[in-house]
This record gives sequence, structure tokens and C-alpha cells, in this order.
Amino acid sequence: MMLARAFACLLALGAIGLAAEARAHPHVFVVVRSEIVFDSQGRVSGVRHAWTFDEMYSAFVTTGVNADGKPASAAQLQPLAQTNVGDLAEFGYFTSVKAPGQKIEFGTPEAISMSETDNKLVTLRFTLPLKQPANAGRVLTLQVYDPSYFVSFDYDKSEGVRLADAPSGCSLSLTQPKPLGESESQRLSEAFFSGLSPGADFGIKLASRAIVACP
Repeated sequence: MMLARAFACLLALGAIGLAAEARAHPHVFVVVRSEIVFDSQGRVSGVRHAWTFDEMYSAFVTTGVNADGKPASAAQLQPLAQTNVGDLAEFGYFTSVKAPGQKIEFGTPEAISMSETDNKLVTLRFTLPLKQPANAGRVLTLQVYDPSYFVSFDYDKSEGVRLADAPSGCSLSLTQPKPLGESESQRLSEAFFSGLSPGADFGIKLASRAIVACP
């Protein structure tokens, strides 16, 4: 298994279910910090992500990178960062930006990097530019989620979403998902024990939504 394919391989594990502990949903846990970036004309021009992975995934991707046991350097992790972000294109970067009457698509990711802290947690950073800047004059929403709920994305409690270079008067709110109904909770429980996905649309039911509105 190539180290640079680690993220894609873990996603494949979720799809084919190789071992009981690897089949449970979710299998990868990510703490998200995102910035919604504005251009000089007051339009949303991109999303700047910083994703910190759980201990298990962090240990998996850094295995063999640094033999002395110290945190890997940014240079050592750069090839992994580049390949992982490239692999995420298949999944739409797990990022959804929507605005009324506007078709929003992402361009080629920029500012890609990866770092490892002293406590062995890995953070992947990258910026998703919008192909065409979006108007946040009515309402613009950002969600980060895996539809299959193999990967669990949760916003950082203190600085989950911020606005960068936003015009005066823009507001940001973060709404939490509604509690699961009884049948949905049962589906999730059954998926945990069976190793099957709870459904292709399940992740969005558990995804927080950042809402931006500008004058």
C-alpha cells in the first residue's frame, strides 16, 4: 500500500469492509476549521480548509515517514498532502457551497500542505477557489460532509468557520443538524454492527451548516 494513497485506501476500506473494526461507521474522524474567503469586490472567492485527523488515521498516514519518532516535517508530508487532495476531487472535496440561482464549482486546489503536531495529530490544509466568485447578498451556505458517513466531519467548537476579508455587515451563523429520528438512529446502529453504509445520503443528515448573508 503506497503511503501517498492512504486517504483513498481508507475510503476503500469503508466500501469493501476488510475487518470488523474498520467497517464501523464512521471510521475516520476530522475536526474542521474553514474560512470563507471574499475577494476585493465582496464576493465569495473560495474556501480555506484545515482538517485535523484523529489519532488512528494520523498514525496510519505517517507510518514510516520519520524513523526517529519525531513529528514529520512539512517537507516530508508534502507529497502525501498533494496526493490526498488530488484524491479528494473524486468526492467533491467533501465540500458543498450553495447560493440561490448560482452554479458553484471549484477550481484547482491551492496552498496545499500538511503538518504533524507534537501529539502526533495530522492537519491537512488546502484552499478551494471557486471557478466563478459567488454573491452572498442573499444567502450562501457551506457544508463539509461525507454522504456515506464513512468520514465524520465536525467543526471545531471554538473556531469552526470564519469569514476572511468579508465586507462590512456580513453575518455568519452555524446551524446544527436536527436530531435523528428513531428509524434513522436504528439505521445508523445497524450500519455500525453490520459494516454496511447507513445510506448514500446519510452524512448530510448529520452535517452542520454555515450560513453567510451580506448586505
